[in-house]
Amino acid sequence: MSNIVTHIAMADATRVMVRGRDLVNDLIGKYSFTEMFYFLICERFPTPAQTKVLDACLITLMEHGFTPAAVISRIMAESVPDQIQVSIASGLLTIGSVHAGTMEGCAALLTEGVKAADQDEWCRTKLAQFRERKKPVPGFGHKMHKPVDPRTKPLLEVARANNLDGPYVQLLLKLSAMIDESAGKHITINATGALAALLLEIGIEPSIVRAIAVVSRCAGLVGHILEEKKTVSSRVIINKAREAIPYADPNE
Repeated sequence: MSNIVTHIAMADATRVMVRGRDLVNDLIGKYSFTEMFYFLICERFPTPAQTKVLDACLITLMEHGFTPAAVISRIMAESVPDQIQVSIASGLLTIGSVHAGTMEGCAALLTEGVKAADQDEWCRTKLAQFRERKKPVPGFGHKMHKPVDPRTKPLLEVARANNLDGPYVQLLLKLSAMIDESAGKHITINATGALAALLLEIGIEPSIVRAIAVVSRCAGLVGHILEEKKTVSSRVIINKAREAIPYADPNE
């Protein structure tokens, strides 16, 4: 027999156990979705403050209009109308290093930085490295929201109100000040940067912060798919794409 075991869950004819808790008697009706999500990934229930912060993070990424995820889910909903999971899954596949994935890069950066003996020197060195590579610092800048991302301030306020604006948030703010000084203007701390700091503050592993975006956006896509059934906007989107990108004969 294999020596591999799971500590996540099991089910038999009379019960379902989740991390040592009885789903029916200990969990249903006693904890929120946010608390259970935290419990599953962190192996402990969150404090009320941690729950507030995670709730804020999940709400922030739930919706951002006609993103690639929303557009693709709508097209798939029109193409495969009887399989909602196909539409949701298709949209979620867009969440990567370009869309929402900068959370992961910023989390890795902040995780490294809080360990530095001299954070000012670490910040200067890191910013010089990004300038040399001509790459944006993960968590900073936004094509639409500039010079300020309106989502960042309330996120940081939630952290502050719950006494969770610790070393990761402070390092994010320090980086922001140095980036602004270098640029000669304010460069927005985008939502993914603030989210990365907040998720680290509540004990989420940096390697899975992108998963928070996936869980959050999944809920948002359901709204788009339901609306698509009424509006059939995907046909408009496809027609606009044909108009905007005409065929050019390669032989001419």
